[in-house]
Amino acid sequence: MDDKINIAINYYTTKGEEILKAVNSRANLTADEIISYGEEMAVIEYKLTALEVAKEN
Repeated sequence: MDDKINIAINYYTTKGEEILKAVNSRANLTADEIISYGEEMAVIEYKLTALEVAKEN
């Protein structure tokens, strides 16, 4: 079970890094794009937190 959790953690960490790179590489983001990226990051952070808790238990 720990392997599956670690795989999921790596996946969501990578997805978060991709979003950060996309945001940081663009200087002309619209407000809607910023909100959308922020929502995506919030979901990813929530999932990562849940996976970390599951890993500890």
